[in-house]
Amino acid sequence: MSRIGKKPIELPEHVKVEINKSSVCVKGPKGELSVALPSKVKLEQKDNQIVVSVPNPENSRQAAFWGLARSLIANAVQGVTEGFEKKLEVNGVGYKVALKGDALILNLGYSHAIDFKVPEGIRASVEGNEITVSGIDKQLVGETAAQIRKLKKPEPYKGKGIKYSDEVIRRKVGKVVKGIES
Repeated sequence: MSRIGKKPIELPEHVKVEINKSSVCVKGPKGELSVALPSKVKLEQKDNQIVVSVPNPENSRQAAFWGLARSLIANAVQGVTEGFEKKLEVNGVGYKVALKGDALILNLGYSHAIDFKVPEGIRASVEGNEITVSGIDKQLVGETAAQIRKLKKPEPYKGKGIKYSDEVIRRKVGKVVKGIES
């Protein structure tokens, strides 16, 4: 049995849901998202709730898709109402970030600047050394933030690179020179 799948999804009053055979379309104040459903999952809309179910909840594969479908729909509802955002920090001497149109210009200690084109449906903003990636699709926001972080991962000795704002970098001690005995 899926504990996540059993929970009904609450719909705010300004969110409209269209349930098709193989997908769900969620419309809200921030935009519109479509979610593909696994084959065995069934949806029912009751008042301002969506209930997700499967024919055989004891089957572990169906139970896994049950929870997955419920999470995907809940994320779509949250995305069209509130949206999602990830914050990244750029740390390092001489490391700079600038926003030019729909591209991020990153100077990360390489011999050249890196132009990162922000995907459609994602908004990026730069404030000092902090990059904020936001949008309505949780998967796309996370993937874009991961691609930006991948350009220069933080290193453990000085902490230089791009990291998530809530990420903790485990620091290593550098080389230790022992005192010379005379």
